[in-house]
Amino acid sequence: RSTEPWRESIYRDHHEGISASAMARMRRLGSATVGRIYAEFTGRKARERESLQCPQVLGIDEHRVHRGLPFATTFCDLKNRRIFDIVPGRSARELAGFLSRLQGREKVKVVCIDLSSSYRALVRRWFPNARIVADRFHVIRLLQHHFLDLARQIVPELRTHRGLPGVLRRHPSRLEKRHQDKLEKLLVDHPALAPLYEKMVELWDLLRLKHQAARTCRHHIPKLLRLIDELRQSAFEPLVRLGTTLHRWREALVTMWRFTRNNGITEGFHRKMKLIQRRAFGFRNFHNYRLRVIAQCG
Repeated sequence: RSTEPWRESIYRDHHEGISASAMARMRRLGSATVGRIYAEFTGRKARERESLQCPQVLGIDEHRVHRGLPFATTFCDLKNRRIFDIVPGRSARELAGFLSRLQGREKVKVVCIDLSSSYRALVRRWFPNARIVADRFHVIRLLQHHFLDLARQIVPELRTHRGLPGVLRRHPSRLEKRHQDKLEKLLVDHPALAPLYEKMVELWDLLRLKHQAARTCRHHIPKLLRLIDELRQSAFEPLVRLGTTLHRWREALVTMWRFTRNNGITEGFHRKMKLIQRRAFGFRNFHNYRLRVIAQCG
């Protein structure tokens, strides 16, 4: 027989990073016993999730698990900076069971997602009172992707020159002197690229805005819509695709100015989840993986 405090000490030491084999040697136990005790305590934490209210500020993103289960969806409490839960799959059908049981969905105020139409439809259905906020990192990365796609068509040497695309991806305010010189030479040698680069930076500056009051947002909206319309009417296909996507997400872009939370917190937890998988040499059982993530990230 064993006491509850003793079992809790086993759980705590293993949770802090002492391996099961080391715990077994130190406490004169079997490794399987350490695993059962840890699973018992993590199971308790997981069962608590069933009665918890959904966070008011929620981040939703996907991450890879293993080849048998390519994707799982992460629900992150962005306000308290912790994982709320992870669910296998990413489609509306796969997530419907979890979301239908979720308590407090109507109290969710903000949901941050990347530019995924499926997640947007999911949020509109299951979180009716929530504002959708586009994740700033993914929006700016999309802007850079389409601009560089066009830049490589205009300047073929960008396909083989590794340094120049990095200069174009970095905001002008963050360029060092040597990078500024490279950028200036590139724009002088290829004049057709200069107005496109200026247009990208103008839109980039607008998308980087944070902590904006409602009145200020209303002031910026006409400029954003003008830039999007210019992209949609462009003669270049990459810019047309970019403008079409931004037009579809224009409301989420505007709310991005008001709400500063983003899925950078969620992405950080995804890196920690990868470390959890590596330390365990992978998880075949998703239930065990979920328990470990909730214990260490929740």
